[in-house]
Amino acid sequence: MERRNLLSGVAALAVAFGIAGAASAQTITLNGASQFNDDHAFTKAMVKFEELVKQYYGKPINFVLHKNSQLGLEKQYFEYMAQGKAVDYAIVSPAHMSTFSKAAPFIDAPFLFRDLAHWNKVLDADVLKPVADEVAQKADVMLIGYAGGGTRNIFSTKPATSLAELKGLKVRVQGAPIWSKTFAAVGMAPTVIAYNEVYNAIQNGVIQAGENEAAGVEQMKFFEVAPQLNMTQHAITIRPLCFSVKTFKKLPADLQAAIMKAGKEAGAYGRQIESSEDAAKLEALEKAGKLKRVAFKDGEAMKKLVDPVMAAYAKEIEADQILAKINAIK
Repeated sequence: MERRNLLSGVAALAVAFGIAGAASAQTITLNGASQFNDDHAFTKAMVKFEELVKQYYGKPINFVLHKNSQLGLEKQYFEYMAQGKAVDYAIVSPAHMSTFSKAAPFIDAPFLFRDLAHWNKVLDADVLKPVADEVAQKADVMLIGYAGGGTRNIFSTKPATSLAELKGLKVRVQGAPIWSKTFAAVGMAPTVIAYNEVYNAIQNGVIQAGENEAAGVEQMKFFEVAPQLNMTQHAITIRPLCFSVKTFKKLPADLQAAIMKAGKEAGAYGRQIESSEDAAKLEALEKAGKLKRVAFKDGEAMKKLVDPVMAAYAKEIEADQILAKINAIK
């Protein structure tokens, strides 16, 4: 009798553990990555994405967001997502997608947008869908939302108010060829350096300048080595919220729907945060004596030099129709 009771107890425990195991197996875990801390607009946008997915999915789901470059840099995040390992979602600069899609860096190219209002209209009109389709097809990474909205300027060891004063400036640019081409077209000496090496490169005299939006200048403390912020306003950032296609295909349909809906809304949330914080961050840094904003008078002249390069580049990567649509939006 005791043996029978013991066996029956073991069987009951096995059933209980089986049920618990099944429940546990059904709780999906998704891993995100950010180069930055909790205060950065990108991290805030991804936290919003997690909250919205939980809300729209309505079932147990776990999110693990690896911050402060714990899993490397954005270039690595994109590669991980393409492979379907380590990172399922992240905000990544389009420049890091150039290996997979020639058209991707174009959506973040200098002088593409006239101002923030134009930039928002382009994103709302879904003009960039052909680029997103190409990235999904060739890189196995979906662009599910668009964050960004920071206006990029040149931080430098010396002030520059005109094109003449920018001539020959050794400036760090992103890896996509369009950045080197456009900066060379206006007379600067662009060089590609990893983002996390920019500070030391300026400190050691390898370069004299870089370019970034306010959030990046603040986060990376570039003002410590290059306190002159030349207000070229040469680009307004687009930072796609990306999701691994390989991961996405394994998920249930209702979670897929929640991810797509949440991605679009989280991207818009990120845009609102960064575009509104941009001027405030620069003003605070200047008031604290950490940087000096330098008015730049040759913005239109700079754009005229860049326009032919942009048109040729768009044609080369078969994005000339996208450029025409962007320019047509008033």
